[in-house]
Amino acid sequence: MVMMGLERLMSSLKSKVMKNMKVKNSYDKIDKSESMRVEIRSRKARKLIQDTLRIADSPKTRSYTL
Repeated sequence: MVMMGLERLMSSLKSKVMKNMKVKNSYDKIDKSESMRVEIRSRKARKLIQDTLRIADSPKTRSYTL
């Protein structure tokens, strides 16, 4: 009996606190460091190389030797 009252009290307090805090799903934007920029460029380059190799290895693609 007492436990149910405590649970109800805790849940109401929790909901009031959450409403007062105005919980948002926001965060501070992090500036990219130079190493992060290099990593992003290398990922893009790797993806481009993979796509190019996949297309070149495709049986539908014709290759011409010069």
